[in-house]
Amino acid sequence: MTEPVQISIHALQHVGLPVSDIETSERFYERLGFRNVMRRSFMHGGEEGTCIMMKREEITIELYQLPERELEGVRQRKDGHIDHIAFDVPDIEAAFHVLKSSGFSIIEATPVTLDFWERGCRYFNMIGPDNERLEFNQIL
Repeated sequence: MTEPVQISIHALQHVGLPVSDIETSERFYERLGFRNVMRRSFMHGGEEGTCIMMKREEITIELYQLPERELEGVRQRKDGHIDHIAFDVPDIEAAFHVLKSSGFSIIEATPVTLDFWERGCRYFNMIGPDNERLEFNQIL
């Protein structure tokens, strides 16, 4: 068995779900006791999308709506799907270096900074053996 890499992961940070109507999804999760703790826009393919973080106790769900031209694939699915699982890390640069130097398949060339949360966050993604996307995220 291969030795595990030495990387600090605090907790499961959030699960990301693409949605076709952000307001409808927000109301749905509010009925389950979640509350909106963040709303931000983001750019995707030169167009604006919307992301909200819904939280209930220690559970955070990221709901995001892609720009209109990207929504057809979300609407056509018969089953919903989880887009990514995000791990909370205390040092994004250290996590990036350890995983990249250990030969994992990292998507981004460097960690990406977003204007999410109060002071922003930094993240990168890697691909698992069945093409699952794992995000490593540090809230600043």
